[in-house]
Amino acid sequence: MTAFEFAPGLTVQGFTPPLPLARFRLIAFDMDSTLINIECVDEIADVVGKGPAVAAITEAAMRGEIADYKESLARRLALLAGTPASVLQRVYEHRLRLNPGALELLAYARWDGLKILLVSGGFTYFTDRLKPRLGLDYAFSNELEIQDGVLTGRIVGRVIDGQAKRDAVAKACLEIGCSPEQVIAVGDGANDLPMMEFAGLSVAYRAKPKVRERANVSIDTGGLNRLLEVTVPSVAYG
Repeated sequence: MTAFEFAPGLTVQGFTPPLPLARFRLIAFDMDSTLINIECVDEIADVVGKGPAVAAITEAAMRGEIADYKESLARRLALLAGTPASVLQRVYEHRLRLNPGALELLAYARWDGLKILLVSGGFTYFTDRLKPRLGLDYAFSNELEIQDGVLTGRIVGRVIDGQAKRDAVAKACLEIGCSPEQVIAVGDGANDLPMMEFAGLSVAYRAKPKVRERANVSIDTGGLNRLLEVTVPSVAYG
């Protein structure tokens, strides 16, 4: 595929824009640094003075330098063992913000009948709050184990890695009766590539180079609503 700049800071490849947004049935978002402005695990670590050590692992994982996401997550969580669970609320209330254009993109997607899925290698504490707040149809992420009010440094149940993200998208697609070609997947890191490769339209949002080079749409400047420049809503946009 040959990429070309559709507009400043907006690159496309593998299709001819614009496409009607209504041709799609499902839009799937990664959470950290995609739908929201932070990496939650890094912010939790920062609050308790372990930010640089955890952030270094996060960056290496998102660049694809640590191939096994489960390993990278386990290493980061081990550093957070003993952290008070109250830190999660502090991060949610004081640090977590939606990325620019998120509400607008969600509104137009909902108007055109798309189901909205949030699937994250982050944590249920955050996705469980964003789901009703944003009116999302599905939300999947990792459940932090908490004992006696502190993080144990472990996950309860299946780790949401790249394959689990793809599986969640495929399952939602099956439930609503859509084909992979009717899916949009939006992410920024290496662990988003499996779901992006499953989808008919893959979108990299301010992403790592490895992700940008493989995405159909790369939003490098501006907000998430820039996707609406290449997938046009059925109602007026602009």
